Amino acid sequence: MDYLKLKEFLIMTELNSLTIKQAKEGLIKREFSSFDLTEACLAQIEKVDKKINAFIKPIAPTYDDVVSAARKADKLLSSNQDLPLLGIPIAVKDNFSTMGIRTTASSKVLDDYIPPYDATVVKKLKDAGAVLIGKTNMDAWAHGSSTETSDYGSTKNPWNTKHLPGGSSGGSAAAVAADEAIAAIGSETAGSIRQPASWCGVVGLKPTYGRVSRYGVIAMASSLDSPGPITKTVEDSALLLRVLAGTDEFDATTSLPPVGDYTLPVVDNKIKNLKIGISDEYFIDGIDKEVESAVRLSIEKLEKMGAKIVKINLVKPKYATSVYTIIQRSEVSSNLARYDGVRFGKDRKLFGEEAKRRIVLGTYSLSSGYYNQYYNRAAKARSLIVNDFEKAFEKVNVILGPTSPSLPLHAGASENAAMFGEIADILVEPSSIAGLPGINIPIGFSKSMLPIGMQIIGRQFAEDLVLQVAHQYEMATANENWRKKRPNL
Repeated sequence: MDYLKLKEFLIMTELNSLTIKQAKEGLIKREFSSFDLTEACLAQIEKVDKKINAFIKPIAPTYDDVVSAARKADKLLSSNQDLPLLGIPIAVKDNFSTMGIRTTASSKVLDDYIPPYDATVVKKLKDAGAVLIGKTNMDAWAHGSSTETSDYGSTKNPWNTKHLPGGSSGGSAAAVAADEAIAAIGSETAGSIRQPASWCGVVGLKPTYGRVSRYGVIAMASSLDSPGPITKTVEDSALLLRVLAGTDEFDATTSLPPVGDYTLPVVDNKIKNLKIGISDEYFIDGIDKEVESAVRLSIEKLEKMGAKIVKINLVKPKYATSVYTIIQRSEVSSNLARYDGVRFGKDRKLFGEEAKRRIVLGTYSLSSGYYNQYYNRAAKARSLIVNDFEKAFEKVNVILGPTSPSLPLHAGASENAAMFGEIADILVEPSSIAGLPGINIPIGFSKSMLPIGMQIIGRQFAEDLVLQVAHQYEMATANENWRKKRPNL
């Protein structure tokens, strides 16, 4: 191999590690093509995905379809078309309907389902010029926080394949951490974006409920499901949210407030004098000492940057877990009722154990004689949690705390643990129940080189402020050594 070819090869092999912003700049400057960028991601998938299983197999769309989309993007780029994601390879969680492309929600019940339409999120990505590079693995029906309940094999954590990536968007988080895609889309019901983002060391943004359309997403819990981006940087999450957010005539739960320009230039002193709320209730008994230490050091850093740290009292997260369990199971039982092997999907015998447990508990909670005792009472308690956050935001601008109480757990930890998801997501469930926006940002690693994340929560529709605070922290730590670490695959 001569020097020029070697140089070209080295450039190609690094393209998959770019951020959306870096990739856009390179494409505009003609430093490389969308084909080059896409090929680099496909080569990385071929190289490492047998180890981490981030994508549903066989990978769809096909290689030819992906390359065709990249070639089309290159033609548009050559004619100076300006689209937000033109030529950028992005992975999508497999519970988003993709027209003509198999969509399984990681369940054998939908093993051969080919949607006749695109989810609104997918359509917006395509309209913005993105290249759909593959559908990512997940907990079946999004039931879980480990990606071990998938009927297509569990996903492994790129930082240590003996550990879990979290879930249910574990495939999306792992794909971004392993540089198999420039970015990915996940969905969160009560932690399914932020928790796997924390365990995989990437950025995960859960928008306000209704900020992003659920149309075309295979429903888990309809009053909670929130699609959102998983990225390498906060700035990339802002860019993706700008594309995805907005009202949708096909989803009556989408919100009316206008979409902000989340990609506005960051003001250097934005965090100065900002009131950041810290609740001791979120440093629960049993929290990993390394997680607590890293988060408290990050709080100190924000204080040195000019933020005002304000102690607040929030309802203990364990109560949100009780509320979530009843509401989520009830809505699961309703949503999965349509998959009867006659109207939709294959035989119900193919439901996994987790799905069966949730259907049974949800049906019981909604049954005659028990509705008021369980579901109705949970709905009332949910309102109290919403009010609790509203009172807190009268005193502070954002709330900060650990994303997960633990480091990524060992593979197999979710087996025979019926409440694994609720325990793993205990610190993110309250804000999800309240419909609030929240973001996970990486803040370092444990001694065993496992990622640690921190969450920032805002009032409803305060995504712009949440993103600003997260980005300020990201910039302040940009040169720290831990930022340079990459998974060794």
